[in-house]
Formats: sequence, structure tokens, C-alpha cells
Amino acid sequence: MTTYINRNIFDELFVFELANNHLGKLERGMRIIQEFGHVARYNNVRAAIKLQFRDVDTFIHPKFRDRADIRYIKKTLDTRLTHKDYAVMLEEIRKHGCIRMATPFDEASVDLCVDLEIEIIKIASSDLNDWVLIEKIAKTRKPVIASTGGSALKDIDDLVTFFSRRSIPFALNHCVSLYPSEDAEIELNQIDFLRDRYPETTIGFSTHEYHDWQYSVAMAYAKGARTFERHVDIDMDGVPVSPYCSKPEQVDTWLRSFKKAKEMCGPPGTSKRMPPEKEVRYLDALVRGVYAARDLPQGHHLTDADIVLAVPLQKGQLSCRELIAGEALAKPVKAQEPITIDHLDNAYANTAQLRALIEQRGL
Repeated sequence: MTTYINRNIFDELFVFELANNHLGKLERGMRIIQEFGHVARYNNVRAAIKLQFRDVDTFIHPKFRDRADIRYIKKTLDTRLTHKDYAVMLEEIRKHGCIRMATPFDEASVDLCVDLEIEIIKIASSDLNDWVLIEKIAKTRKPVIASTGGSALKDIDDLVTFFSRRSIPFALNHCVSLYPSEDAEIELNQIDFLRDRYPETTIGFSTHEYHDWQYSVAMAYAKGARTFERHVDIDMDGVPVSPYCSKPEQVDTWLRSFKKAKEMCGPPGTSKRMPPEKEVRYLDALVRGVYAARDLPQGHHLTDADIVLAVPLQKGQLSCRELIAGEALAKPVKAQEPITIDHLDNAYANTAQLRALIEQRGL
């Protein structure tokens, strides 16, 4: 059995939640996989396509299987697929270069995840404290992502501790379980809270808003979310797409917005940025150079009264950055003339690398 130890499997991972939008039809499920597989490949992103597994024979109590008035029971029965159908869909996911992922809602479905070689397991918000199911999932040793919609803080604390102690790669998605969510309901500041409370855990964003496909992903990335999930669907067979689901063209916009956010944010904020050479050159041009306030003889020790700081900075000239009071002049300098590295016998003049930098900058 493989033991995963690398949590970076979650970094910049986009999860396309197929859920039961296949409507129990293999052909429809394959079309959804193909279209979103193309979107992922076109945008050159790491993507997982996620299915949902339920063992219908045990998940629904026998006395309630004919209750068509209970929406989630009817939907579960109507969208049932065979083991063979799931295997065909998962092979299509693999062929499109995507990661195979599933949400199991019962213990038998966890076994199905293992049998079908699911690579990442999702814990739904509704199961965040279903410890019978969670224990079963943990025994697979597969990486896990959990959503936090409607959760209590203690449940999240317990879950993070549970997977951390078992060294199982684990990510936590901020999620609002409203389908769809209004913009004012998605509470992106929760990403800040989760990152601060669980600094060793990858934090993600699972979203169901429907007004726009640009802003929330950009803001979530800027706040530190590193894995992202959306429900997906396509126009097919005259079936209306639910408002909380995204079509291929909308996911394309979503991914492009992510890339723009990443470009604007720059490298991860874990260390000081290294400014590019063109930025350094621009700022060097604004640095004040050291000029002699009066005629100064050889051997004179510089004081504040002996110098003028002004632009422009000339090639080979000392700038305000290198000036050290009390240094002796190695040769005389005329009033209003630049004081250069040749006027001083110090590290700037005698170290080839430092000397070259000063000689190359300025006018």
C-alpha cells in the first residue's frame, strides 16, 4: 500500500466537481470529463475531476427507497451508475491527464475508491464529523481534502489533528454550503482565519457563487488559498445547468483569472522578493551622489560639512548609500566635483565586484 507524504500534491490543484451531473448516464459523464479535460489542458493547470460515490443498497434505508418526495433520495437513485461505468469514466479522466478524485459518502464507497485507484479522497462538509467514515478513509492512506461548510470549530480542529498525527497529506477548503452562494455570502476572510489557525495545512477554497468567475478566485489566491474547487456541468440533452455549476467557458475564465492573480501576486510571500535588474537600475538613477562642497586636499577626513548630496549619480561616483563619515581622501577633489571610488582607499575601491557595480551605474 502506498503511503503519501508530500502535501504539495494540493498546491495549485483545481478540482472539477462532477457530482451527479452525469444524471446516471455514462455518455453524459464522458462528455463532461472530455470538455473539462480540454479546458484544463488548454490552460496548462493541474486538475482533478471528482465523482461522488454512494452504495445505494446500504446508503438509503429500504423503507425510504420509494420516497420520491425526498429530493436527495430520488436524486441518489436516479443517478446511480454501475462499477463498470465508474471505471470507464475514471479511465477517461486519466486519459485527459487529470487526477482521479472522489467523494465517498459511506464505507462501501471508500472500498470502491481503493478498488478504482482513486488518487485523492474528498470529505464532504456534511461528513466532517462522521468518524466512522473518516476512520475508514484514513486507513487508505490516500491524500484527503475536506470542506468546512457549516462546520463547528472543534470539528475542524479535531480533523486537522487526526490527519496530522497520521502523517496523511491533508488540505482544508473554506466552503459556504449554500447552493448557489451570493457574493456577500462567500466570506473569503475565512481563508485568513484557517491559514493562521492551521499553518501546516494547505488551505483551499470550494465555491458555489454564480455571478462572476473572475474575482473570488483571484482574491482567494491572494489570501493564500492554494487548491480550488467548483461544481461543473455542460449544456446537453436540454437539461438546465444549476446556477452553482460552471460551464467550460466559465471555468476557462476562472482559470485565466487565477493566472492573472498569480502573476500580480508574484512568488509566494514566504521570503523577501528579489527585485529585477530593470527595477534596480531605475532606482539607482534616483539615488543622490556625493559631491565636494569645497576644495578638499589629499588626506582630508570627510565630515558632513565637506559634502553635498544631489542628483544625478554619475558612473564611479559614491552615493549616499556608500558614504561613511571620517574616511580620508586618497587624492584631492575640487569643489562641486563628484567624489568617486578613486578618491577613497576602502572596500568599494579595492573589491573588484563592488567596484564594478559602482562603475556601471549612473550617468
